[in-house]
Formats: sequence, C-alpha cells, structure tokens
Amino acid sequence: MPNLFSPLIAGDLSLANRIVMAPLTRTRARADGVPTDVMVEHYAQRASVGLIVSEGTFPSAAGKGFEGQPGLVTADQVAGWRAVTDAVHDEGGLIVAQVMHAGRVTHSDISGLPVEAPSALAVDGETRAGGRKVRYPVPRALGIDELPRIVDDFVRGAQNAIDAGFDGVELHAANGYLLHEFLGATSNTRTDAYGGSPENRIRFVVEVVEAVVAQIGAGRVGIRISPERNIQGLVEDDPEDVESVYGALMDALAPLDLAFVSVLHPEPWGSMVQGLRSRFGGPFLVNTGFAEATTRDDAVGMMADAVGDAVVVGRAIIANPDLVRRWKDELEQNELDLSTIYADGAVGYTDYPTYGAARELDNLRS
Repeated sequence: MPNLFSPLIAGDLSLANRIVMAPLTRTRARADGVPTDVMVEHYAQRASVGLIVSEGTFPSAAGKGFEGQPGLVTADQVAGWRAVTDAVHDEGGLIVAQVMHAGRVTHSDISGLPVEAPSALAVDGETRAGGRKVRYPVPRALGIDELPRIVDDFVRGAQNAIDAGFDGVELHAANGYLLHEFLGATSNTRTDAYGGSPENRIRFVVEVVEAVVAQIGAGRVGIRISPERNIQGLVEDDPEDVESVYGALMDALAPLDLAFVSVLHPEPWGSMVQGLRSRFGGPFLVNTGFAEATTRDDAVGMMADAVGDAVVVGRAIIANPDLVRRWKDELEQNELDLSTIYADGAVGYTDYPTYGAARELDNLRS
C-alpha cells in the first residue's frame, strides 16, 4: 500500500512523494502583481515536496482579490514566475499555478475595476485596500454574454502559467471565489442556464475546465473544491444540495481525465467526500482545512486509511521548508509565527531554518 513518501502519478505529473504544498496566500508580490526575488527563494526552499501549488494568481485585472497578490496577465508577471519555476525545477521540484478569479471577494480599490460575480450579492464583511478597511461592495452580476470572456481569462491565465514554466495549473473553485460562487446557492441566484439546478450551477465551472483542458491538456489540469467550507459569505449548509451539486460536478469532470481533484474539507474520510472521490475516479488530494494544522500523524493516518492519494499541507510547510525530511525521519519541527504570515519581505517567509541549520544554531548558542 502506498504511504506518504511513495511516488504518485497524477496525469502528466510525477510526484516524488505524496506531500503537497497547499496554495498559501502570503502577499509578497509587487504592487503590479510581479513575483519578487524573495518569492523565488521561498518556493525553491520547499521543492522537496511532491508538488507545490502556488498561491492564488489572478488571470485578469478584475480577478485580483487582494494587495500583494501575484498575477498571470502581463509579460512582467510571467517573467517573474519563470524565475520561480526555474528555481523550483533546479531543486528537482514540481510546481503548478493556482489560477484564481476572486469574484465578489475583492474591491474596486484593489482591482481598479468594477467587482463582478454571478449575482449582485455582496459578501458581508471587510477587506483591506490602500491601508484601510473597506466593506465589500455589491458586485455587478455578469451577463450571460460576458461569461465567454471570463472563460477566455482562465484559458489565457493557464497558458501564461505554462509559458512561465509551471508544470500545470490548479483551477480555484473553492473558498468563496468566482468559480465557487457559481456553485453555491447562497451566492448564485441566477434564473438563466447558469443558476438554479445543480446541473445549471456547475455549468460555468465545467465550461472553464473544458476550455483550459483544450488549451493545455487534461494531464496538466487540476481543480480545487471546498464543499461545506462556509467561508467569505458562501454558506453550504444543506447536505442534500451539496451532494447534488458536487456529485454532478464530479460526474462531469470524470470523463476529462484531469490530473487531480483537491478537496478542502475537515472530514475527508466522511461519506460525502469519499462519495465524490469514487465518482471522480482519478487522483484525489485531501486537505483537512484551517481549523487545526495538519500534523504528521494526521497525514500518515490519512494515507494509511487510504482517504486520499496525497495530503495537502499548509502551515507545517510554511515553518519547515524541509518538511519532507523532518516527517520522514520524525525530526523536531520549527514553530510557526502566525504574525508574519501576511507580512512583507523575508521575515517569516524565507528565514525558517532547515533541520541541519537549526541544529547548528542550537550548538552555537549552547
């Protein structure tokens, strides 16, 4: 039986182990969305994981969700990401770009454009723009004739990711952002072919996936979902509706032979998530969520119980660039400094020591 440190084939991706670095928002890009040198170092440090999934990257100006977020739109952004992917590949790693349109979870002071979403329903909350807190605005409901433009944005973002040297893409259909907003009954109140029934609510997501697959190949495309995540104003509290919507989505994606589906859910061993896994039938990545950090015991246990084909990990990888070695050899881990997750520069980003460097520091202090 495969374990956490066994190789995995996921479409065109050959993972050396089954520890996947989660897409982690870190706000270290330039104001124009260009990746920085410190981002190059950060990703390269973590290249020993089986697969790195980049932080969410916007495929269009309107899709930018927060300050410090990198993009996949301009030539400078693509060149900046090329430096990242080259560094990861030089260290023997694999990296895919998470392509993310923020939908209604942004502000015009961030994107410079009107906020767009499936329906004119605002998130009840605040974000930061220009150093101040601002309420999320009521978004403009996208017209049915505008949806092909959004599909084209995802396709262009995916192609730009490949041009930047990424090994593939993960389409972000989770956490309350645009693709997820089409899936959710509380964020999508449309009465046309893209709203109402489960088949209608999955339609736009499937169209995006199919278009990206046609552009770069199914073996380089994954998708991330978060059923019942209940975040950023998108509430999925009707189990029957959740199973209907996500079951229909898996049925539609199964014939496409995608590289993987990544599921963020606190109980991936539960009947709902495992039902989705069986309906998809391909490589299935599991992530237990944000309530508590995934531990080594959690990850080893999920693989031993065959809950998924790989485990997506966030906080432990932030604090431990050499997490694969530490978990494999059961070594002590660095502690995470929560105050520096969304800071700026190298502190709390590239200054976490490897196990060997940490021991040297301890010896010098003793």
